[in-house]
Amino acid sequence: MTQLVVQGLRLEYPAARGGAPFLALSDVDLAVEKGEFVTIVGPSGCGKSTMLMLIAALLRPTRGAVSLNGQPVAAPGPDRALVFQDFALLPWRNVLKNVELGLEMQGVAAAKRTDIARKNIDMVGLRAFERHYPHQLSGGMRQRVGIARALSVDPEVLLMDEPFGALDAQIRQVMGSELLHIWERDRKTILFVTHDIDEAIYLADRIVVMSASPGRVVQQIKVDLPRPRGLSIRTSAKFNEYRETLWNLLEEQVRQSGSWARGEGGA
Repeated sequence: MTQLVVQGLRLEYPAARGGAPFLALSDVDLAVEKGEFVTIVGPSGCGKSTMLMLIAALLRPTRGAVSLNGQPVAAPGPDRALVFQDFALLPWRNVLKNVELGLEMQGVAAAKRTDIARKNIDMVGLRAFERHYPHQLSGGMRQRVGIARALSVDPEVLLMDEPFGALDAQIRQVMGSELLHIWERDRKTILFVTHDIDEAIYLADRIVVMSASPGRVVQQIKVDLPRPRGLSIRTSAKFNEYRETLWNLLEEQVRQSGSWARGEGGA
């Protein structure tokens, strides 16, 4: 069942000081099934994060539309939750109060929101740390708090923008495995932006490959690897085939753009 539809999405930033307008996204089309785990990859600056912001309705498209369950998306709402790379936790709130934040903004009664928050804190393995503050937690633990906060509002779609990008390689792999365990419990629809090819393959049902700026969808790859997935699957021959295919696609896009020669970065 198709749940999320992105149709003809275009975002153009106005010209600054007499310069030409900047086209960030060009006619992006994407359909996502309910419960699907989709990863999004592409050269730096191709608009991956911008697309998530448009789906979350934190930005308005120049043209095109986003719909969820057949209804147009016009404003931010609890049916979509965004998890950022930088955790975005409030430093003066402990873990429990950070996870309660979205529910508090929705006007959920104190006792009920505490129950919901604790359930999701348990789910990410932080029961013993609910009274700790962000500065007392490791990077991986802070990111788990961000995921618990997003899950607490029970979104239909979880939008994840490089959520493990600030973590070291080992913790990043562990967090990927934990995210899969969480996803397997309730099968939320997830759109996950990453620069990491192995991470994109390991997590996904389908990988969306975007072009260099202006971003558009150039290919979609169905990942036919068994679930549940353990880390050992990363050494399989099939995984290596996906890795080579994805690497070649991304290398082609980067070379076409010339951004590798200019040393450009960004999402």
